[in-house]
Amino acid sequence: MHISIDPVTKELQAQVCALRLSSGQEHFIEPVEECLQEARQLSLWRPVALSFQGELIGFAMYGQFPQEGGRVWLDHFLIDKNFQGKGLGKAAFAALLERLVQEYRCSEIYLSLYSENTAAIRLYEKFGFRPNGETDYNGETVMVASCTAGGESDASSEK
Repeated sequence: MHISIDPVTKELQAQVCALRLSSGQEHFIEPVEECLQEARQLSLWRPVALSFQGELIGFAMYGQFPQEGGRVWLDHFLIDKNFQGKGLGKAAFAALLERLVQEYRCSEIYLSLYSENTAAIRLYEKFGFRPNGETDYNGETVMVASCTAGGESDASSEK
């Protein structure tokens, strides 16, 4: 299952901002509009559109932060409600992890989420993410996964 990951261009902004989460998920992630605004203010963020077979299915934002010792963060990840439950989230997440390792040659990837977001926790754990005991400025649990020197997440074989 090939997932395309493309920068959010001006042409894609309206489509990406139209992505919606399933009922009950809205409070787990900021609206895409806010993410794009944050990316305009801080150039370290990389907002990307996620597509499958030419159709937009989701959004993510990631970046590397020198002031945090070079940590690579997968800050936002969402799959539109119309594409959830079809295996696309798992495929998109795997593709994103591969992209981060290739782009940054990182040994670890960080993310954070609310502890009530159990579906996301289960997905992230399948890829080797574990809580590291930290919380972020929003009180979200920080999770981290190690990546092998060969450029793949330790759990990428679980796709």
